Amino acid sequence: MSIECLEHPDGRRIAYHRTDGLEPGVVFLGGFSSDMDGTKAVHLESRMIARKRAFLRFDYTGHGRSSGSFEEGCIGDWLGDAKLAIARLTDGPQVLVGSSMGGWIAMLLARQMPERIAGIVGIAAAPDFTLDFEEGRLDEGARQALETRGIARLHSDYSDEPMIVTRKLLQDGRMHLVFDDPLDLPFPTRFLQGTEDTDVDQSVAVRLLNHASGPDIQLLLVKGADHRFSSPRCLELIEQCVDSVLQASTVFD
Repeated sequence: MSIECLEHPDGRRIAYHRTDGLEPGVVFLGGFSSDMDGTKAVHLESRMIARKRAFLRFDYTGHGRSSGSFEEGCIGDWLGDAKLAIARLTDGPQVLVGSSMGGWIAMLLARQMPERIAGIVGIAAAPDFTLDFEEGRLDEGARQALETRGIARLHSDYSDEPMIVTRKLLQDGRMHLVFDDPLDLPFPTRFLQGTEDTDVDQSVAVRLLNHASGPDIQLLLVKGADHRFSSPRCLELIEQCVDSVLQASTVFD
């Protein structure tokens, strides 16, 4: 597998892997502090290659093999990375598959470049999750660390490594909120959410379903699935939802 790099106008290098094929293609948007070599991205890529479908996965700035520091990044930066990757590396409308934070970024892309979107699949989509840190997930020690050093490290249920939260991330997150304004999704959209997800509660998925407007939006709650959403059955469901969106997208052409 050949990893290439996209040169950002400011000098950053965005690592990516692209497979040519049928359009609309599929673009995988990873989660907070994850990378393009995760189970869901690699599995979906293999399935799309088998269907001869175009596919793109990439690392945000400060993630995986891309340049830059994770601690210096924020939602606006990673949104910019996604916009650049879609604009430069894909042709025509794409189906966006957003995992966790990637689901937030997919919603922002729906507002900023709807003409380049054929459909969306959100996996434990986490719009506005930085507000959750501010409103309840930060203990006194973390708040003090953010106040004095601008960075805090939090426990994660899904990694041995601490979750890094910065003052910049929280401040920038307030400038890119999804629930503060109407959200029009005029293309087929599927949301997948596990009931045992301890990072993104299922109430967020229901709220997103109710908040968004569009002709074809569906939510599938999966009993027992956690935030990773990467069991064999969950991977199969992701694949099925992508196929459903690809099929339905022809109605909206």
